[in-house]
Amino acid sequence: MARSDPEQRPVYRVLLVDDEPIILRSLRAAIPWTELRLEIAGEARGGEAALELAASVRPDLIISDIRMPGLDGIALMREVMRERPELVFLVISGYGEFDYAREALRQGAFDYLLKPIDHDELEGMLARAVARLDDRRLQRQMDERLRHSVQALSLLARERLYAELIEGNPAPLRQMQWLEHSELEQPYFMALVQLDRLMVLARRWAAGEQRLWFFAVRNIVEEWAQGSGAITVFPFHSGEWVLLLPARPGGRKTALAEELLGHLERCTKLRYSVGLSGDACGMERLGAAYESCRRALRERFSRSGAGVYADPGAEPTASETRYPKALERELVEAARMLDERRLAGLLARLRAEFGRALLPQETAQRYMSELAILVHRQLADWSPAVEGAAEPLLRQLDEASTLEEMLDAAARTFSSWVAAASVGPPREDAAALIERAQQYIAVRYHEDLGIDELSELVELSTSRFCALFKQETGLTFLEYLTRCRIAKAKALLRQTEVKVYRIAPLVGYQDPKYFTQVFKKLTGLTPTEYREQGESEPAALAGSDKGGVTPHFEVTAEGTRGKEAGRGAK
Repeated sequence: MARSDPEQRPVYRVLLVDDEPIILRSLRAAIPWTELRLEIAGEARGGEAALELAASVRPDLIISDIRMPGLDGIALMREVMRERPELVFLVISGYGEFDYAREALRQGAFDYLLKPIDHDELEGMLARAVARLDDRRLQRQMDERLRHSVQALSLLARERLYAELIEGNPAPLRQMQWLEHSELEQPYFMALVQLDRLMVLARRWAAGEQRLWFFAVRNIVEEWAQGSGAITVFPFHSGEWVLLLPARPGGRKTALAEELLGHLERCTKLRYSVGLSGDACGMERLGAAYESCRRALRERFSRSGAGVYADPGAEPTASETRYPKALERELVEAARMLDERRLAGLLARLRAEFGRALLPQETAQRYMSELAILVHRQLADWSPAVEGAAEPLLRQLDEASTLEEMLDAAARTFSSWVAAASVGPPREDAAALIERAQQYIAVRYHEDLGIDELSELVELSTSRFCALFKQETGLTFLEYLTRCRIAKAKALLRQTEVKVYRIAPLVGYQDPKYFTQVFKKLTGLTPTEYREQGESEPAALAGSDKGGVTPHFEVTAEGTRGKEAGRGAK
């Protein structure tokens, strides 16, 4: 087992036990304890004294005579190793006491030494004992790191499971039948923390700054939750944090939420609202608890203020249970991609869904208000004409007397937002910006690139950059980056003898197995199979990247240079 740098390796504590003082003096003087990374922590002249001393000095290694009056060496070893089985025990015996030494080994002694003591032999034995202690210490460290890793993965898996259930996906329950004795088997309630004025803050914050704020808020909420008996805390949608707490009387719920709200506002100087669900039991009720929180928070729109909002406790109506969440997600995605035609089609579908559901006016107003906010979030930073334009639509939704009026107002406004957002830079300017991003990717394709980094480079919002990049290249950012990396990998496979597992990190993949999967998905061959084809690469494989811009790379004396080979249909 590998060992750490000697300068960082520990010094181990030794307890010497013998009823003959001359033996103790000899051991103390003849052994180079410091060179062996050992220090004498104590000496005892009998088993009883040694047992008491071991409890106080906590030695890592004990050297003991096997025959002593009272508590002998074997009995001493049995007592101390019952409490500390990792301790290393060396026994000293006379020539006529071999049966005792054999019994000591059977009981767990590391080794034994015959009298008269050969100090060179003892020194070698101690070196082996130190190596044993080093191995055990390293194993403990590895076990502790593994334990922390497992705990972290377990926490992430639990949060992912809860998030899936909140989203209305029951599959995790079927896939995790091993999960027993869930902490949610007892009654609980949900507190949903939302950051107020998120759109305004998001426009003010850079992407990195927003991540730091959200990270800080999560830490503050987790710190508060630890002292409040919370079951778990995790972020959900952007600017939202979910807390699950054991059920308690309604008044106590509100007091807890107000305490959390005050703590957050004091620490961050930002404004928040908290929605409280009714009581629930079982993981399958997480989605209902989340909807309960959202119902509570809807009051915030009419009251226009931060605070604590409790669900009035009414059971959802049949129409509420049929709200098309999947369609809502499609609408938001269409808005983000400025796809006006698709957005109009989805609104027509929404019109049909709401018509079949026979939504009450109040329910329809709540749903459409939330949808308006979600769509506005996607488009607000595209154009000054869209920024701050949600309030007029919310007023129209509140004033509409029929479902048709409400949906017509939404369709007109969404169309105007998309039209305003679509008025971007001239085509040649957009092409120049995306070409600049492509050049950046060509140089740094092997790094951990992210959309935020490219967006900041070209001074565009993330959503605008994504849409323009797809518009100019025919590919998403991730598709383009992947093809760049695989194109470079192809060049290295054809022109060098570098091992496949070494090529993976050179083109941005730390896991060679994952690199092989991506390579085969794009080319139809593993990297090894591709290399074996050599110069006879079929034309079908050479042009296997379908649609959009296919990145090509040249290896020159100046290094690796990326260039655009062609532009596909949009």
